[in-house]
Amino acid sequence: MKTVALYNLGCKVNSYEMEGMGQKLREKGYHIVPFEEKADIYVVNTCTVTNIADRKSRQILHRARQLNPDAVVVAVGCYVQTGMANIEKDDGIDLAIGNNHKKDIAELLERYLEERRETEGTPRGQGSKTLGGATVTDMGGSCEYEEMQLRQPTEHTRAYIKIQDGCNQFCSYCVIPYARGRVRSRRAEDILQEIRGLAATGFREVVLTGIHISSYGMDFGDSRATTAGIGGNHVSLIELAERIHEIPGLDRIRLGSLEPRIINRETAGRLAALPKVCPHFHLSLQSGCDATLKRMNRHYTTGEYYTCVEELRRFFHRPAITTDVIVGFPGETEEEFARTKAFLEQVNFYEMHVFKYSRRNGTAAASMPGQVPEAVKVKRSSELLELTRAQSRAFRAHYIGGEAEVLLEERREIEGRMLLTGHTGDYVKVAVEPAEGIMEENMLVTVPVRGFLTDEILI
Repeated sequence: MKTVALYNLGCKVNSYEMEGMGQKLREKGYHIVPFEEKADIYVVNTCTVTNIADRKSRQILHRARQLNPDAVVVAVGCYVQTGMANIEKDDGIDLAIGNNHKKDIAELLERYLEERRETEGTPRGQGSKTLGGATVTDMGGSCEYEEMQLRQPTEHTRAYIKIQDGCNQFCSYCVIPYARGRVRSRRAEDILQEIRGLAATGFREVVLTGIHISSYGMDFGDSRATTAGIGGNHVSLIELAERIHEIPGLDRIRLGSLEPRIINRETAGRLAALPKVCPHFHLSLQSGCDATLKRMNRHYTTGEYYTCVEELRRFFHRPAITTDVIVGFPGETEEEFARTKAFLEQVNFYEMHVFKYSRRNGTAAASMPGQVPEAVKVKRSSELLELTRAQSRAFRAHYIGGEAEVLLEERREIEGRMLLTGHTGDYVKVAVEPAEGIMEENMLVTVPVRGFLTDEILI
């Protein structure tokens, strides 16, 4: 039995696909071992979102080679799609598998091993890392959605469900449309079947994820919409959520990152009519300055964004609004940053993920004038991190003195006490004193909240 070590880099979509690849390999008789152990095969699911992510991917691949010089080292995913010229020259990589071929990993690995046995003792030919081009597809062309279905994810309470792939937005700082291709939506019936199976095994919450889930269904034509299991002329994210809501045994539906333009009065109202939908909405912002948004090729203004936030707050009581913000984008002046900070204060987010702009080769922003010095980016990032700490604490504090419904996820020791921890529907972390014989992981409980256990955990 050959041993395989797996290492995942990047986003939740990558995590889902890594679990799918592990499932495929187990089904073929491979034994999965921890990455730091000596293995026959190392599979690294790579990321390419920044130059730093590329470097990290290369480092992990080379680490695999150091762990066992005789192993087969397999690079998979986004770095493969954007960095094949480097991969072909890298002696530390044996096999490269691109996006849209992850589901075939077991078969491709067997084919590679067979070819290696047949050519043992002779130099490997050009193209052998892709089996003559069979393992990497040009994502710029038309591609089908790569169907993978999980039966038992690693987490025991919350399951991430991939519903689409690809992106058509072409933000000026982002290489992902080139690595992932155009929007491809998963058949609704396949999604529903996977969630039904997970709910039947005890999963209480699902998170709908993808590269750009707001685009879900936009690629369905009339005929495909019918075969997708919903019927009608168009399958939208909202319609999909409504169908998922009907699945018995499921308590929570959480939406992944959304484009603000998907939220209007109708969609906010339809979501609010679904009690299982968590009042937690991650609306991607990136900048609070219209001039910066235009250079980023984001397709909305701050005014339009704020209208979306107001619609959510109209239909949901104290919804958790979270976002991403990039500081130091090329051309961002002190005045533009001040506008961004003022807008963030106006919206009053629950949490903000703050990123310093990182130059990514191959994107329009990489060659833009006005690249911001690193020291300035660090200063601006620090200001926004301080702002989000204050806003997050204020949001959590509204629970104190009241009650919270918590999905218990794990038992852990915090400050010398053994506690059960979990999250509310709006993704506030709460620790609970376990009542003997009453509380355990994967239970949905309502508990009183007395105060802060740590800066980020209530009790």
